[in-house]
Amino acid sequence: MKPVSAWGRLSNDLHEVHMLADRTAVSPVLAAYQPGIAHGNGRSYGDVCLNPNGHLWHTTGLNKFIAFDEATGRLVCEAGVLLRDIQRLFVPRGWMLSVTPGTQLITVGGAIANDVHGKNHHAVGSFGDHVLGLSLARTTGEVLPLDWASTPELMSATVGGLGLTGVIVTAELQLRRVGSPWLRTETLPYQGLAAFFELADASEHDWEHTVSWIDCLAGQTARGIFMRANHLSASQAAAMPSLRAVLAAHQRKAQGAPLSMPFVPPISLVNGLSLKPFNLAYYQLQKMKSGFDVAHYEPFFYPLDNLQHWNRMYGPSGFYQYQSVVPREVGQDAVQAMLDVIAASGEGSFLAVLKTFGNREAKGMLSFPQPGVTLALDFPNRGVRTLQLMAQLDAIVRDSKGRVYMAKDARMPRDLFEAGYPRLSEFMTHRDAGISSAMSRRLMES
Repeated sequence: MKPVSAWGRLSNDLHEVHMLADRTAVSPVLAAYQPGIAHGNGRSYGDVCLNPNGHLWHTTGLNKFIAFDEATGRLVCEAGVLLRDIQRLFVPRGWMLSVTPGTQLITVGGAIANDVHGKNHHAVGSFGDHVLGLSLARTTGEVLPLDWASTPELMSATVGGLGLTGVIVTAELQLRRVGSPWLRTETLPYQGLAAFFELADASEHDWEHTVSWIDCLAGQTARGIFMRANHLSASQAAAMPSLRAVLAAHQRKAQGAPLSMPFVPPISLVNGLSLKPFNLAYYQLQKMKSGFDVAHYEPFFYPLDNLQHWNRMYGPSGFYQYQSVVPREVGQDAVQAMLDVIAASGEGSFLAVLKTFGNREAKGMLSFPQPGVTLALDFPNRGVRTLQLMAQLDAIVRDSKGRVYMAKDARMPRDLFEAGYPRLSEFMTHRDAGISSAMSRRLMES
């Protein structure tokens, strides 16, 4: 038994942890130690990969590459491989993950189970759109080969299925060609949500990656920074000789000792005294950088990966992340209502991300992305006060017919979950009876 936390550090309960390291021997572990849940690199925020006082099947030992087709970009690997390892191995060879979230320190299995999304959903969808097949170990002892052609329903239940249909052992992924590790970027400050939506709409056709930071304390002014980017081709990158020196400096930095939050402060560093000046300073700094630039993919896609243990800054009580999506037709009013509630509450977040999803439905029965606009916010855990704020946000999401992202959730009420995920009853027919998590008991079980 050992204490295990999720990234939000809201709990540190004891678990009986079983390491999985041999892909041919996963089923006996699942059969002997159940009910349990797969646990990867622990980067989900709430209780989706926790099973207090029960079994955890730890997958990071399943970290081997199995096969790669240099001509087609098809990669077969074990589920415990980190996205970082895929990127660093294959980007120099001209291939990259088609979809990647805000951190590359997650496992392939976790990316599939939560059907993660990136800054390019409007262009290529979510992670599950690029999973060609997988092998799934069930607690009955079976190991099932899945793909979209022969087992479409179980594939749809497993992609975005929160690890509840079985343990993903291996996966076949479709990588995308890239000519270089560089992105051509543009940074645009804006004032007001109407300006954000105008930028988002204008960017979707010509820019693959779009995302916005927003000052959630700014109320009706809603100032923010809109960022968009496209990949540079090999010839474009070669025409910029200065990039060689930048790449060498980046590689030296990546190989050196990373920055780290060395301890948990006695109180949250995200508080009423720090938030407003930080948000103002961040806005002004990014505004000064407005215009075109060239960026390496790692700092653009994964800005927080440069600071290890950044979750410690929220203090001993941890923090909640609240991410929702609401339909586009009510998006501006709903987001403004959420910002107004946050500003009135005295709480706030400096990790506030606003972006749009494309007009496409996800492949997973319980996948989070849907056509609309998504807002992600981090809140220090201040107990009842924070829970009351999130209940107010729930009401806005519920009235807007939106949903909350389960990879980030630790307290969503069951009625909001059931309303937001209309394929739940279909999904339940594919659940593995030997798998259980804190989240599944909270939201799906009597």
